[in-house]
Amino acid sequence: MSLIKLIIFFIGLPAVVGCILYITDQQYRRIREAKGLPPEEPAPDIPDECCGQHEVCERDSLLSAVSKEIEYYDDEELDDLKGTPSHGYNEEQCTLFRNILYTMRSDEVAGWVRSLQLRGIELPDEVKDEVLLIICERRSHV
Repeated sequence: MSLIKLIIFFIGLPAVVGCILYITDQQYRRIREAKGLPPEEPAPDIPDECCGQHEVCERDSLLSAVSKEIEYYDDEELDDLKGTPSHGYNEEQCTLFRNILYTMRSDEVAGWVRSLQLRGIELPDEVKDEVLLIICERRSHV
């Protein structure tokens, strides 16, 4: 008789937990709709270490489509340069980009470039080669 109770327990418990989770999720969605909030989209999970499942590691990707989250790298002053074309920077502004670039770790450079793209800030032409060199060097050593 105790075997039957054990089987019912192991089948019933997950069913009850599943029902509770489903009801909670539905209530959460109704609350978001009532407040006029858009449906929640899960953020892409980018691990600290490369998973090896992609031809190009998402963590090292320069594409802004990989992550929509803007992250600042102690570079808030660059927001003043938003909209400046890559060929329109003076030497002082290029030096500002270089100072930020060379004070960060090499594994942060790709994320920094993504952040700049999302913020509408173009890298100066004079700095692009240096950025690509750091990223390519990092990719070849990983």
